[in-house]
Amino acid sequence: MSQITSFIATGVPRGNLFIPHATIAAGLIFVSGTTGVNPETGKLISNSFEDQTRQAFVNIKTILEEAGSDISKVVKTTIMMVSGQDPTFTAVNKVYAEFFPTNPPARSAPQVMPFPGDILVSVECIALA
Repeated sequence: MSQITSFIATGVPRGNLFIPHATIAAGLIFVSGTTGVNPETGKLISNSFEDQTRQAFVNIKTILEEAGSDISKVVKTTIMMVSGQDPTFTAVNKVYAEFFPTNPPARSAPQVMPFPGDILVSVECIALA
């Protein structure tokens, strides 16, 4: 049986003290929903959907690197965005191409009801360890 380990990164603030940044099991890293919080201020990077999306991916990159992996090993993302924020996926596609310029991972992007605290997007992913 594979060991299951909760992982807490030091370079990204935790949104909820009861939820780890990631769980590592069976050679995979399951990154919890990650928002566009600026690690230096502990606050959202801005009220821009695109800025929050980019910062969420920067935070995921940090989490994966601290866990011994990297963004190129992501195999699946789920981008939960507040309904109506990016109806044509223009901003999401732009940011996605910045982080995955070749061989992008599978993706789903459901639109959701508003998150608390002006959060416009939350990204989770699965990566190879």
